[in-house]
Amino acid sequence: MNNKYFKKILGTKCFLSPVSMQDIEHYTEWLNDMNVTLNLGLGDTIFTLEKEKETLEKLLSGSDSSMFAIIDKDSNKLIGNVGLHGINHINGNCELGIMIGDKNFWNRGYGTEAVKLALDYAFNILNLHSVYLGVISYNERGMKCYEKAGFKETGRFKEWKKIAGQYYDMIYMQIMSEDFESPYIKTVLNNSINYKNQMELKFV
Repeated sequence: MNNKYFKKILGTKCFLSPVSMQDIEHYTEWLNDMNVTLNLGLGDTIFTLEKEKETLEKLLSGSDSSMFAIIDKDSNKLIGNVGLHGINHINGNCELGIMIGDKNFWNRGYGTEAVKLALDYAFNILNLHSVYLGVISYNERGMKCYEKAGFKETGRFKEWKKIAGQYYDMIYMQIMSEDFESPYIKTVLNNSINYKNQMELKFV
């Protein structure tokens, strides 16, 4: 039976919901799948249920992180998560991280939409100025996803990670608030304002 998920930020393919600790086994399974974790730079980390529970509890209880579950809109199925980490309200920035753990949803536009929804929250609810991330150079699918969402490369660490006998760069990317167009939150706000105006006119 599926958990009850809540449509906090709604897209066309998926929506973002608060993370549920009941999904801990899904996250642990994905984080022990080398196909998933190599792209996250976590291939050398072994995750147990207890370790993932501790990590997730720490992220959810911290004041400098906002975590969301990514839910397929049609099936109400958990497919991954996306988070804003190291939120700095003084300087107006944070780091974005995303995992599409269910490989059945790879290469179908879910990652790009989930990133845009998370950015919508970052820029139009948290009022941040910029969001950045790091991606390993062999993760071409990830880079294409971020570029489609509006991220641009800002620099790189050369030969940052060695795996299978070869070195790869760490690429840093960033998006600024003025370069982002809200896919959801501004529409909700405008609809609310229009409804309020219509109700006021009705009773004039």
